[in-house]
Amino acid sequence: MLSRTADHLFWMSRYMERAENLARLMDVTYQMSLVPQSEEKANQSWNAIITLNSLEDAFAAKYPVVNGENVLKFMVCDSDNFSSIYSCLRLARENAHAVRGTLTTEMWETINYTWLEARGRSFDQLMAGGIADYFEWVKTRSHLSRGVTVGTLLQDEAYHFIRLGTLLERADNTARILDVKYHGLDHGGEEGATDFYQWGALLRSVSAFEVYRKAYRDVITPERVAELLILRGDMPRSLLFCMNGVVKNLDLVANSLSGETARLAGLLRAQLRYGRIDDILEHGLHEWLTDFMDRIYLIGDGISRDFLVPMVEAA
Repeated sequence: MLSRTADHLFWMSRYMERAENLARLMDVTYQMSLVPQSEEKANQSWNAIITLNSLEDAFAAKYPVVNGENVLKFMVCDSDNFSSIYSCLRLARENAHAVRGTLTTEMWETINYTWLEARGRSFDQLMAGGIADYFEWVKTRSHLSRGVTVGTLLQDEAYHFIRLGTLLERADNTARILDVKYHGLDHGGEEGATDFYQWGALLRSVSAFEVYRKAYRDVITPERVAELLILRGDMPRSLLFCMNGVVKNLDLVANSLSGETARLAGLLRAQLRYGRIDDILEHGLHEWLTDFMDRIYLIGDGISRDFLVPMVEAA
């Protein structure tokens, strides 16, 4: 496969997955903001989204204050923010259009229609219609795109690069969503019904509430939520599940240059497979997740170097 074709497929799937996961992150933060709390604490949660996406300077250039409305505008429909949901859906469509001949008709129509619908909605319209409903729409369109891909595309190299992009992006964003919640509890956090509601909202944001009940059959605790989203290989959005898929698909597209990238991915997968949540929490979850995200970046950079269009050329 041509490296440029692989590049477009890889980034098409990453941007589509990023839009979904950003919708999940924004949704859980929005739901948590509805719980009675001080304005300062609510704004800290919104600021965590900007910080975790390394957008402090870009946000400060457009908005003087970090609050719910400004962060929603910036992260949902700001065309100047390349990490907004709006931009992710646009970039997914642009990459899909570049390799239109490689995609099935159903794949192209799904991605193209998603973008056409998204670009026709203003922020005021989204808020009037219910921002939570918009987040659900984004998630549903991503699910549809992924389902059409699995159900219609030949499972050759094109499919493997799409899966690589999806799973790398999902691993990174699951870590970010989990880190946002723990960010608010670094200095003790709250207890009781409010805390239970917030952890329940976090699980629902990654479609894991029913999974948690089935796996643990007990009250929701931070330690078990972290274990479910990090170390459970049978949980589709967990870090271990994602890395299992990354290693598998890397093996299927391996070339003479990809040995080091495969080694880094295999090492990270092994540490997740044989890790224990007690050791992770003892080390510090925020620090562990930050290290994980750094290593995911290195693996993605390695994939770009080994298989795709070099970043300098792409820029």
